[in-house]
Amino acid sequence: MGVSEVPSEVWLGLAAVLAGWIDAVVGGGGLIQLPALLLGVPGASPAQVLATNKFASVWGTGSSALTYYRRIKPDLRTAVPMAVVAFVGSAGGAIIGLHIPKSAFNPIILVMLVLVGTYTLLRPDLGSVTALRHSVARHTALAMLTGFLLGVYDGALGPGTGSFLVFAHVGLLGYAFLEASAKAKIANVATNFGALAVFAPGGHVLWHLGAIMAVCNLVGGYLGARTAVARGSGFVRSVFVVVVSAFVIRLTWQLLTS
Repeated sequence: MGVSEVPSEVWLGLAAVLAGWIDAVVGGGGLIQLPALLLGVPGASPAQVLATNKFASVWGTGSSALTYYRRIKPDLRTAVPMAVVAFVGSAGGAIIGLHIPKSAFNPIILVMLVLVGTYTLLRPDLGSVTALRHSVARHTALAMLTGFLLGVYDGALGPGTGSFLVFAHVGLLGYAFLEASAKAKIANVATNFGALAVFAPGGHVLWHLGAIMAVCNLVGGYLGARTAVARGSGFVRSVFVVVVSAFVIRLTWQLLTS
């Protein structure tokens, strides 16, 4: 069997494993899984692609969130309120996403990734240890505002949300990269469910393909979370920089050649 004859389900499954691993470590798995779906199912509508991506992602994100919780024990006093508003924001974003062109988001994603990557490179000590910022009330309020805004973005499009959530916890709230990843996963589970609450009843999920990718994403998420916990914040920071750089290159090339 030649490469061109390999079923698209196989390639999409492999993409889902890789996306789950990357998403568990630093977030941003959607920047792999969503384009893979666009290429693998060219006849699907934008809503079907977004919905199937969310269905697959929620399993991997849930698996990694559970693994992080068992091993890192993140403080839920910030994570839970952030997740609640992220769910609401994502549901609203999904409704918006049904009515806007997706091509408009690539330049925005690129600018955000460049800013996040540059800031991280210029601050080598960023995320090495947890040094919480702001008073308790302001800390929680900022976490909730960030969760809501990124929830809206995740519901409307999604790629890079996990990376942005990690960076928000590190750059705005003062967490180390490892704990930031643990808290980001809890919020990311909520955003995935929020979008699915809109997409699934509308009949947009491609269930057969989604089920295959869900299993693969779950495996990748579990392995990624275990890897991150075993290697620590320094490893997570390094992967974060590499992944963000790769996303910047890919999006720049896509914009220049489109």
